[in-house]
Amino acid sequence: MSYPVNDKQIIRNCRIGEGTRIWNFVNMYECEVGRDSMIGTFVELQNGVKVGDRTRIQSHTFVCELVTIGDDVFVGHGVMFINDTMPPQPEKEKWKSTTIEDRASIGSNVTLLPVRIGHDAVVGAGSVVTKDVPPGAVVAGNPARLLRYKEGFGPQA
Repeated sequence: MSYPVNDKQIIRNCRIGEGTRIWNFVNMYECEVGRDSMIGTFVELQNGVKVGDRTRIQSHTFVCELVTIGDDVFVGHGVMFINDTMPPQPEKEKWKSTTIEDRASIGSNVTLLPVRIGHDAVVGAGSVVTKDVPPGAVVAGNPARLLRYKEGFGPQA
């Protein structure tokens, strides 16, 4: 389905849920965005990206192919997703995927290598995430390290 666009948006062959708001100066193609979500200014969503319901992707964020973002996720300003760990890799079958599970929160200026961010996890602003983050974990730093678990999560939960 094509989305009504103006000269400030490039949206091609996307499935966009009811109630979703898309700001100007976006580049979205062949992706899916759920209902009641928000895509901020200067965001790019590439081919095959899936974004869940009620998810907010703030301005200046780049979401590359092979990324799946769950429901009720917050993605801060300037987040960079990476699918190619040995660039430039022209063989797409060597690219790797990233999954952000439901209710995770990703701070501004985070760089995400191909990882899985568990549900309810928090990634601190400016972090570089090189390894999977467990559900309910709070991580930060370069490279991101476990700071603590949210109440009700972790090994003792």
